[in-house]
Formats: sequence, structure tokens, C-alpha cells
Amino acid sequence: MAAQPTEPIVLDPTGADHHGEHRQLRAHGAAVRVDILGVTAWSITDPDVLKGLLKSKDVSKDGRAHWPDFQDVVQTWPLALWVGVQNMFTAYGADHRRLRRLVGPALSARRVDDLAGVVENIVAHLLDDIEALPEEVIDLRERLAYPLPIAVIGHLMGVPVDQREGFRAIVDGVFDTTLSAQEQEVNTSRLYAALDGLIAARRAEPGDDMTSLLIAARDEEGDGGGLSGAELRDTLLLMISAGYETTVNVIDQAVSLLLTHPEQLAHVRAGRADWSDVVEETLRLEPAVKHLPLRFAVTDVTLPDGQTIARGEAILASYAAANRHPRWHDDADTFDIRRPEQDHLAFGHGIHFCLGAPLARLEVAISLRMLFTRFPELHLAVPAGQLEPLGSLISNGHRQLPVRCRLTGPGRT
Repeated sequence: MAAQPTEPIVLDPTGADHHGEHRQLRAHGAAVRVDILGVTAWSITDPDVLKGLLKSKDVSKDGRAHWPDFQDVVQTWPLALWVGVQNMFTAYGADHRRLRRLVGPALSARRVDDLAGVVENIVAHLLDDIEALPEEVIDLRERLAYPLPIAVIGHLMGVPVDQREGFRAIVDGVFDTTLSAQEQEVNTSRLYAALDGLIAARRAEPGDDMTSLLIAARDEEGDGGGLSGAELRDTLLLMISAGYETTVNVIDQAVSLLLTHPEQLAHVRAGRADWSDVVEETLRLEPAVKHLPLRFAVTDVTLPDGQTIARGEAILASYAAANRHPRWHDDADTFDIRRPEQDHLAFGHGIHFCLGAPLARLEVAISLRMLFTRFPELHLAVPAGQLEPLGSLISNGHRQLPVRCRLTGPGRT
């Protein structure tokens, strides 16, 4: 067993050097105690151990039932929303199966396949807008990575166009781990007010969208297995936040990785790899979510190295650190879209595997294909080392992604 620190490792809320921090966590073995904004949890960085815990019935996401500190922590913890919501994200056992059954049809394979044309149309319009911009340097995160998922999830959820930017600002706050508990409380109040407005609008004028489907599931099944009022609202929160912020980051990371590794982009252009390979390697190397709070030990859990996570202790799934574990992948810190094994934990594992994974993969692959076809000379406008990370230990992206769409110089415009 690797040596354990005498005190929990304090995770940097700004995520300024997450790669260095993840190496520090892995150096202490499969699991190490960390401080995440004042809460102590076991960070799990060994992929095999993490996958085992994610599948185990001895590990729960229901803090109300399985975390003795729940009531005290949610009063003051900035990340209280991550453990306090009532949806399938925090459900356990039969409740989780019930909620996943209700949400599943809204993200069926048919529905996702039907969205391909919608995604292509949105991307085409966004690229048209980019091409028409007079400025030489543009922020591609702002112009493409942000608006695409917002438009897609807005279409899927039935969010009116004039309300989508409002949802974007609020969801950004959910992932910002530099906000105080008071600031997060204000942001949460705004978020729930917006969700209540969406529910009221779709109940008054239902359509073929996920919100209307979930409202119908609640109203038709009532108390016999449908969604409670809180579950309906929090399920919408989960769908909008998970379907937006994470996809923004994957697009951002994929573009920046390709622009800093031109030999990998050349593989795609030569047909030696495809865009799905880029998506999977990006998800492995730079997953959209670095750490996902929280899970809880239902009973004492003994790890392979002999350490024990005691009943009621919190567990932090450290996906980004696990994805780069040197025992899982050769040259784990290298961006290689042709690596033979593309396995990763970016979408989780086990019964909580992300239902929206096919949609996220679709959006990223389409946006990359269309972007690099439209702008074959696309390049970063600043040195890669100047790209600033988001202020978050959860969300993994850049504050901005400044690019030039065309080469400039004598005879070039």
C-alpha cells in the first residue's frame, strides 16, 4: 500500500494545475483522502478499483440515506446541489431504476439518430456566422462550443430560444467551484425559478420534447411510480446541465488538442483515423468532468490494497486521474487518436453510465468534421500555454479558445 498523507490533500477549487494534482493523487495508490471545498472524501484514481466501486451495490449516490453528514453539509457546502438534488443522479436501488426508466425514452437511440440533421443544421449556421465575422481572432468556445449544445439541448428539452442564454449562465454557475456557498445559493434559486417557468410553459403548451414527455410521465403515473414534483424539476436540471456543460468542454478540448497536435489531425484527413477516434481520445485524455461528487459507502468497503472506506464515508470519482493511469494505457499522457485501446471513464461506469453519451458523441463528431472542413487552415491565435483553465475542479475546459480561421501574411487574407 502506498504511503498515505497525514492530512487530506486539499483539492484546488480553481483546477489551475489539475494534471499535476492528479499525479499527486495517483502517487498515493488507488485511493487517498482529499478535501473538496471543506468535505473529506476518498478520491479513487485507480481505474479498476473505481470501476468496481461504480458497479457495487455497497456504494450509493443517495446522500440522504447513506451519508451521516448530509444534513449538516448541505447547509453550507458550495457543492450542496451536487448531492441534494432528487433525480437519478443521486438515486439508489429501486428509485434509480424507476427514474432511469422514465428518462430513458427521451434519449432513445431513435431520438438521438433523429437529431443528427438538427445538429448539422445548427453547426452550419454557427459556421456561417463565424465566417461572416469581421475580426481576425475569434473565441471558438464562445462562437461554437457554447452555442451548439445550448441549441441542441434547448431543442430537445423544449426551452424557448429567448431563454437559452439565461439557462447557460445559471448552469455555468453550477460547475464553478470558486463560488461561495452564498453565491451558489443565489444561483440555485435562479436556476429553480427558470426550471419552474419551463415546466409551466410546457404544461400549458406541450410538444414533442423531453420536458413535455417527463411532465406527462409525472401526470399520467401520479404517485404510482412517476416523478414527484421535486424529481421532475431536478431531472430537468440534470438533463440541461449534463447535456450542455460537458459537451461544451469536449468540443473545446478536442479542437485545442487537434490544433496542438497537427500530426493527429493529419491522420483524420488521410483516412487513417476518423472523427469518432478523436472524440474518444479526447474523452480519455481530457474528460469534460475531472472529479464527480459524490458517492457514499453503504457498508464498510475493503479495497484491494487493504484500505477500508468506512460505512458512511464519501467517495469522489476522479475520472480524469483514472483515465491517465499508466497501468491502464501506454503513454497515458500522450494524445494518440490511433491508440488500440480507447477505453475511458468520461461517461462514468455501471448503472449510472451517462444516458446522454450517444448525443454528446454525435454533437462533438459532427461539429469537428464540419469545422475542419469549412476552415482547413484553422489554428490557435495564442501559444497553447496561454490557454487558461476554467475556474473549477469539476469542469474541464478553457475560459476562452482564441483561434484564427485562416492563415495570414503576404498575399493572404
